[in-house]
Amino acid sequence: MRIANLAGRLVLVDQGRAVDVEHASGGRFGSDPQAVYTDWDAFTRWAATAELPRGAEFDQAALAAPVPAPRQIVAVGLNYRDHAAESGFSAPEGLPPVFTKFVTALSGPVTEVTLPPGGHTDWEVELVAVIGKTASHVAEADAWDHVAGLTVGQDISERVSQLAGPAPQFSLGKSFPGFAPTGPWVVTPDEFADRDDLELGAAINGEEVQKGRTRDLIFPIPTLIARLSAIVTLLPGDLLFTGTPAGVGLGRSPQRWLAPGDELVSHVAGIGELRQTFVTA
Repeated sequence: MRIANLAGRLVLVDQGRAVDVEHASGGRFGSDPQAVYTDWDAFTRWAATAELPRGAEFDQAALAAPVPAPRQIVAVGLNYRDHAAESGFSAPEGLPPVFTKFVTALSGPVTEVTLPPGGHTDWEVELVAVIGKTASHVAEADAWDHVAGLTVGQDISERVSQLAGPAPQFSLGKSFPGFAPTGPWVVTPDEFADRDDLELGAAINGEEVQKGRTRDLIFPIPTLIARLSAIVTLLPGDLLFTGTPAGVGLGRSPQRWLAPGDELVSHVAGIGELRQTFVTA
């Protein structure tokens, strides 16, 4: 099942066409793409047996963030050994660095992003898990039962503000408007042959800059959910950014930053791609 946000309305993507959920369910489920996660079990039961009408063609540029208003966005850093090494850190033990991206940074899959003046704006492709069931003190073996689906995310990061001050400001440096594109849709875990081993990558103007596999996560999704939920209650519709592989601009020599006119394409196999174009203010 693939769930998307088409011009602010909840849709199922079926054979490349969009089926409006409110209309198809006779009003059983509303049009709000965020609200569906509070009734996730009932929604999946309905979707599994519903006879869907033929959907409408659509332009991916009309898609908004598939999960547009999460109560929490939890993000982790240094969750691939090669990225930790390129960043000058040892691989974390116990739990990776945890921060948030503020919800106003969220955007859809095809966007134009304004570069902060005087900044060094970097890229970080990530697999993002969407929580489908309240998670508190969840055992690792049960963690996938709390995941509604997976989507593609970009943890765009402005390094000057991120690293300024007596302590790093991860959340601020990663929360400029448009710095959290997600999409193009949420894909339920049962669609993947191996949900723990997905290819992800990013390219700038057609040049590949990142490529990795989620099997190389130091803390895979079940481990993250178990260890995070021992401290923080994860809520339906929350987003979990799981970390980025090597290849970011900060870790290059010389360092490289996004520039006006650049097009950044990010993908996760089996889900789809994001496409961001960067402009000056």
